[in-house]
Amino acid sequence: MLNHGSARPGSRTESLPALGGRIVLADNLDFMAGLPSASIDLIYADPPFFTGRLQKRRNGRQRFHDQWHGGLGAFLDFLRPRLTEMRRLLKPTGTVYVHLDWHAVHYVKVLLDEVFGYDHFLNEIIWSYRTGGRSRRWFARKHDSLLVYTRERNGHKFHVMREGAYRTDGLNRDESGRPYKNTRSGRLYFHPEGPAMTDVWELPFLSTVARERTGYPTQKPESLLERVIQASSDPGDLVADFFCGSGTTLAVARRLGRRWLGCDRSPEAVRLASARLSDLFIAASRGP
Repeated sequence: MLNHGSARPGSRTESLPALGGRIVLADNLDFMAGLPSASIDLIYADPPFFTGRLQKRRNGRQRFHDQWHGGLGAFLDFLRPRLTEMRRLLKPTGTVYVHLDWHAVHYVKVLLDEVFGYDHFLNEIIWSYRTGGRSRRWFARKHDSLLVYTRERNGHKFHVMREGAYRTDGLNRDESGRPYKNTRSGRLYFHPEGPAMTDVWELPFLSTVARERTGYPTQKPESLLERVIQASSDPGDLVADFFCGSGTTLAVARRLGRRWLGCDRSPEAVRLASARLSDLFIAASRGP
């Protein structure tokens, strides 16, 4: 049984419309059902992971049970109508990222194939990190998966992301600094911004002493959401997170010039995310 807080399903509060978006206190299924079809450019979904654990904030106030009477079937029954609504809400150019880990990602992949269509799958992004303990019984489980699907096949927005250095023997640079390699046919030039990013992302887990840390359980680093938002949306687009928690997606979307829409069932999560967006607005208004 899932418990994201004491809010009644369907109850709503809205905040921060002047900052380019809304945060709503509600059951996300009820809230999504009231939104117009084909209205959102990008959805990031960070649902429960089917861990079977009690998640709680460091101060002990914010907690929810990621436990399911009925097991995996009950968890998938919870997700199915929500993923169906997300598909309805996406524009023809839209994309959804569903963030999970090893507990249920393979089962949710099959569910997403049913809801969006097998040929609408783009990537399983592996977010690789090194933190926490190790096991003596198996390889350390140090990655999450982001399943990426499109609303319409081949009609989605996508911006190639680049990082790192080329691992090519004999790499040279011309007079303007552009990298190239000599071949029998002449110079073979490489992109000056580096190689295209792959579906394996090496990003640090959020440190317990990071400035962006709010203490909210399951909070994700802003660097992860930066990649998602930059790759699959444009400035001015609407980015939504219907499991918004501490508001990381919303904060990054605002910083990158996107409109944003957030929802959570937890009153404390909504208060925390609202305060985070307000602080971001105040900091930006003060200037550098």
